[in-house]
Amino acid sequence: MADYPPPVVKVNFDPPSTGRMIVLIIVGILLLAGLWTSFYTVGAESEGVVQRFGKFFKTVEPGLHLKLPLGIDEVTVVPTRRQLKLEFGFATPGYLTNPIQASEEQDEEKSMVTGDLNAALVEWVVQYRIEDPGQYLFEVRNPGETLRDLSEAAMREVIGDRTVDELITIGRQDIEIEALARMQELSRRYHLGIRVDQVQLKNVNPPRQVQASFNEVNKAQQDRENAINIA
Repeated sequence: MADYPPPVVKVNFDPPSTGRMIVLIIVGILLLAGLWTSFYTVGAESEGVVQRFGKFFKTVEPGLHLKLPLGIDEVTVVPTRRQLKLEFGFATPGYLTNPIQASEEQDEEKSMVTGDLNAALVEWVVQYRIEDPGQYLFEVRNPGETLRDLSEAAMREVIGDRTVDELITIGRQDIEIEALARMQELSRRYHLGIRVDQVQLKNVNPPRQVQASFNEVNKAQQDRENAINIA
């Protein structure tokens, strides 16, 4: 019995049709990618700042939004409804207010000179909100660091007009009020887009090397006042 060769199966290869199929697949992938990147969500405590082709376009409220895909629109979410804070001269464990702040800088930051030329170690907190996200992002480079520098300068200026007794005892509230007003004025002047809400003095002490002497003087003053009150 003779062996017959296997039948030949012809495959029609149409280069134009294959090319169109590849193009359609690429277009479909691009459409899916565009659709995927077109939706974004802004959280309840924030606003979204939209840039179109790298320029400020608009701000949007919390919720689900649609933007132009493939990098045409870029969105930066800014926490405008959240109370933020900066710590000066100390750092709460687990709460980093200044990524570049080291322990040596904390010591330098809190070292102050009062109006009567006494040294003091001052720790304080600034609470603020971002009220204009457009200004915050585009008016000043590194607005958070700028606010930190302005706050430190304002506190040094205010403490430089006070005595060490006022700083440590009777004048703390007045210093907080005056420093707050100064920081608010500087924030407006430099268009930070930030509203400073509160300044709170924390620990205020003389330098460690004179701590014992200061305590003795302070105790003697208190004893004298008590004696006067008793008399």
